[in-house]
Amino acid sequence: MARAPRSGEGKIALVTGGGTGVGRGIANALSGEGYSLVITGRRPDVLERAAEEIAAETGGGVRAIVCDVGNPDQVAALFGAIQAEFGRLDLLVNNAGSNVPPVPLEEVTFEQWNGILAANLTGAFLCTQQAFRLMKAQDPRGGRIINNGSISATTPRPNSAPYTATKHAITGLTKSTALDGRPFDIACGQIDIGNAATDMTEKMSTGVLQASGEIAAEPTIPVEHVAEAVVYMASLPLSANVLTMTVMATKMPLVGRG
Repeated sequence: MARAPRSGEGKIALVTGGGTGVGRGIANALSGEGYSLVITGRRPDVLERAAEEIAAETGGGVRAIVCDVGNPDQVAALFGAIQAEFGRLDLLVNNAGSNVPPVPLEEVTFEQWNGILAANLTGAFLCTQQAFRLMKAQDPRGGRIINNGSISATTPRPNSAPYTATKHAITGLTKSTALDGRPFDIACGQIDIGNAATDMTEKMSTGVLQASGEIAAEPTIPVEHVAEAVVYMASLPLSANVLTMTVMATKMPLVGRG
């Protein structure tokens, strides 16, 4: 019996922040779907280890390229390497991001603000800009961009102004990208993730600050559920698009009065 074709066979995908956490899960799932995969991040050892482990698990080709997505020269070099090696890019997942310690707004330093802006927002813009240039020129034309918005794109946590501001801005970038990409067969959507189980969310099991001022534990979901959602979004023809999707732990305190 012939094997059904996988959705990513013959396609090239780039996942930023693909060495750890949600990005690693997404990269693993895309590789399993047959994508030729590029993952990027700032730590060479973490990135190389992730590439080796993903390739061993899925049997796919995984290329690790070190890049600080907030640096325009490094982003240009990243996309230049992708074009030189593969000749095209079919899918960009803007996942890279960071956070600052949860402190009162007035205690956030200017350096912390600039750092999170570069990692979460400027990086997504620079990668989108380079992807547009490549996707417009390649044959067949077009491609898909998926942004990691987080539920902070709509609903903040206490003491999270810098992170929340960048994630709200990602929603604007997603909509503008979707609009500006229409004439060139470039689709763009956003996945808003609530409490995926990673090192970053590990403390949720013991308790995190709530809007009421109380400390409470929160449920999480396996990263694989998020990765499966991204694979679905990526599997659609370019004539269809998931503009926004929220994947969250069912019982987390998002819906309802805080």
